[in-house]
Amino acid sequence: MILAAFRSLLYTLLQLIITPPYAIFTLACYPLPPHYRYQVTYGWTRIMLFLLRVICGLRYRVIGAENIPDRPSIILSKHQSAWETLALQQIFPPQVWVLKKELLRIPFFGWGLAMTNPIAIDRSSGKAALQQIVEQGRDRLQQNFWIVIFPEGTRVSPGQTVKYRIGGAWLAVHTGALVVPVAHNAGEFWGKNSFIKYAGTITVSIGKPIDPAGMEPGELNERVQAWIESEVARISRFGKTKPVGQFGSITNEPIEDTEK
Repeated sequence: MILAAFRSLLYTLLQLIITPPYAIFTLACYPLPPHYRYQVTYGWTRIMLFLLRVICGLRYRVIGAENIPDRPSIILSKHQSAWETLALQQIFPPQVWVLKKELLRIPFFGWGLAMTNPIAIDRSSGKAALQQIVEQGRDRLQQNFWIVIFPEGTRVSPGQTVKYRIGGAWLAVHTGALVVPVAHNAGEFWGKNSFIKYAGTITVSIGKPIDPAGMEPGELNERVQAWIESEVARISRFGKTKPVGQFGSITNEPIEDTEK
């Protein structure tokens, strides 16, 4: 625990030192086309993942990489930690996120995030937000960007489930883009709102792409949630999840960690 705390402190200090000047450099790249700007901001992500690996001992492995389609798609991912907001950029092609517009106001981090051409929504606006997701989502897909959505809407601690928001499924049905479900157990190493980052190997599992043709958004959303939650239970070190709300618990045999 003491060693993990020291490593986490060192990582955080380096992040605080690196982020402000990198954000300023990123802002200077505003005149560049979106894909070039993305490559600049992705450079910061690579640095953070490198520091997590060499300082905190936090690695990852991917299973199901062969399921990644050869065209821009919609990634619907489990959200347990801050880790996946970094790692998904390294695992998948250039991408934009659907996110709360409030995040863009965070000094330095939010400024850099705004340079990635995100779909920033007001979640309280209901149908207007869904319309914005479809309009801007179609535009980003045409620009050859993938779209990342965390359907839980917020980070959810390991062992718990919540009802998935329908925005990602709605976008898929209205654009015809494939849906790629992603499960992982990052929260078991870097917990929700946690300062401590424990050494180990996170497992990321990529499911087979789902064609939304002929499906209703609710049906697609339920199918995605069923796969992600059962897969999270399978790869979890603890082998089970506990429900929050209406969903029943899922149990399965745990999978052992292996170093990448």
